[in-house]
Amino acid sequence: MCFAPRSSGQITSASKVKIHSKRFFKTCLLNFLKAEQSPDKTEGLKHERPDDQGPLAAGTTDITPDTEIAMMKPQESFLAKFFKMESAGGIVLMLAATLAVVLANTPLRTYYALFIDTPVEIRVGAIHIAKPLLLWINDGLMAIFFFLVGLELKRELLEGELADKRNIILPGVGAIGGMAVPALIYVYFNMNDSAAMKGWAIPAATDIAFALGVLSLLGSRVPISIKVFLTSLAIFDDIGAIVIIAVFYTENISPVALAVVGFCIPVLALLNWRHVEAKSLYIAVGVVMWVAMLKSGVHATLAGVLLAMFIPMTSREEPGTSPLKSLEHDLHAVVAFVVLPVFAFANAGLNLAGMGMEQIFHPVPLGIALGLFVGKQVGIFSCCWAAVALKLTDLPKGVSWGALYGAAALCGVGFTMSLFIGSLAFEQTAVNLLFDERLGIILGSLASGAVGYLVLKVTLPANADVPEDATEPA
Repeated sequence: MCFAPRSSGQITSASKVKIHSKRFFKTCLLNFLKAEQSPDKTEGLKHERPDDQGPLAAGTTDITPDTEIAMMKPQESFLAKFFKMESAGGIVLMLAATLAVVLANTPLRTYYALFIDTPVEIRVGAIHIAKPLLLWINDGLMAIFFFLVGLELKRELLEGELADKRNIILPGVGAIGGMAVPALIYVYFNMNDSAAMKGWAIPAATDIAFALGVLSLLGSRVPISIKVFLTSLAIFDDIGAIVIIAVFYTENISPVALAVVGFCIPVLALLNWRHVEAKSLYIAVGVVMWVAMLKSGVHATLAGVLLAMFIPMTSREEPGTSPLKSLEHDLHAVVAFVVLPVFAFANAGLNLAGMGMEQIFHPVPLGIALGLFVGKQVGIFSCCWAAVALKLTDLPKGVSWGALYGAAALCGVGFTMSLFIGSLAFEQTAVNLLFDERLGIILGSLASGAVGYLVLKVTLPANADVPEDATEPA
């Protein structure tokens, strides 16, 4: 059977019908999207007919392709906007810690204690690891945190603020004072108690996530140079914490397990030397090293720092990209919104029932609180002042002495790192000092955060000259 070809007139007529149909459905879709974005959806939901009057019916439209794309793009939700905030990580961390304190002081405290003490056991062949959930969090999740710290440290030393020696002196000197003076204050109050002396390093730590979270409350008044100073000081602080953990909180060394760690290091070095960029290979070797370090007596979180040192900085396969920066970017949200909040929730539970002034003035919480609140301010500010007075360095551009003092006070927020060192110091002591440790950390951190915020609010100009294109330190 043969079909006669249609005339050109028929084709034109059919095409017109098709065009009007497409225009009709397009109009309906656009009106529906308008209605979804309109406060009053009943007014926006109108279906135009081809014979209706208006520009759409006449075959023309004022809606450009860019307008259509913008209308079809979903509006950013409140949660999406929240997680992009600089202070989001600190807020989530604070909420997790607050929830832990609330649960520890309600009838739910029994369930809270059961949760963090839940036994978790893993057995793979001859390898057997059995720990309560709390220690899995402290040894496992915090290894991810220290891995990120190691990545940031390597990037800063190679390409960041610490690559320029002129930027090292002030935060480096400040970090030394900010660790030494708090430790000395703690030792002064606890020198006659051998068990309590194990916690001498607790007030030496700084929680940069909380500190930057408080700083962000001041908005655009904060100059970039203050953030760079705080971040650089925190990096030196982390280096000090890593050394302290490795040297002073390592017991019962296992030579066999340590030999496995020693074998993993040249394997990682070989992967880096051969420019292997498969992240999964590095992670696999890192997991083996973490298990070996867990069994060796050296704290397992240090495996994260060692692993980070061998992640390639640049890529040969894709010039212009960085495996290290890519991994660092991927881990930031995981650490900020999962690792640290979970750690805070598991470690910050403080039962305040029956607490009196005698608990607050006990040497352990008093030494920690004063170490964080007084020691950090005095140590950082005095050492920075001495470095500038001796002409070893200069104040950061746009930073006054008052603002520097406020930043030094913020460094007294030791929350996460102080809790972590405290868990290492007191987990095996005959006397339970965890309550005293947590009380001192919370009091010292709250006081430091409040004073640092108030000092910066007074000393920073109302309209700081912060360039719009300035980037924050990673």
